[in-house]
Amino acid sequence: MITYYIKRLALIFSLLFSIIGFSQENVTGYFQPDISLNYKVHTNYSHNFKIAQRAFIYEDDFSYRIRQLDLSHFSIVKIGFHQSLGIGVQYRFRNTFDAPGEDELRITEQYKFSHTYGNLTVGNRFRAEQRISPSKTIHRFRYRLSLNAPLKGEKLDIGEPYFSIAAEPLLSIAKKDKPVYDQRITSYFGYLLNRETRLEIGAEYRAEEYTQTTHHIYFLLTSLIFSL
Repeated sequence: MITYYIKRLALIFSLLFSIIGFSQENVTGYFQPDISLNYKVHTNYSHNFKIAQRAFIYEDDFSYRIRQLDLSHFSIVKIGFHQSLGIGVQYRFRNTFDAPGEDELRITEQYKFSHTYGNLTVGNRFRAEQRISPSKTIHRFRYRLSLNAPLKGEKLDIGEPYFSIAAEPLLSIAKKDKPVYDQRITSYFGYLLNRETRLEIGAEYRAEEYTQTTHHIYFLLTSLIFSL
């Protein structure tokens, strides 16, 4: 079953990339796999650890080249029914792979809340970020609206797939720079392999700096998620 959904998503991604990507300038394609671990310390307190790699698969033509490696950690505290606060830290190794790109330290503050309607979960996430690099500090504000639902039955059981789609606008502000507005649209199919493991395959479109010269970015995403 999961193979079916992976093939369908890969086909959609390929068609969109071929039709839209080659008809526009300022186009980049990435492949971004990640592995994460969710660790529950207490009923209302948990950690998330993640390692992610980003690689070019399309610039002026198709090729494969690593761009960066990200290591991140989040601490999350539940503060009410379907609500949580989180704080995270991330380090991005870029100069090693894509010089003269700069390494970056990122600090993130987060608030999330969600509602469930039948088998559909509507999620809301607000984030403020401080992106610190040798040349400047960027303050970024982002809001994500997401929809999640199992693809079989009223609830997600082991061995069953699920689907998610999300939209997220972003505003970035830095000293002496004009504000930068971005928009992201992400969708993926997931599969609950067992109680502790999930696999997700997805695609993302980003319109960066869309009030100036828009840069169109496409991602092919894979995630392996362990929960303890």
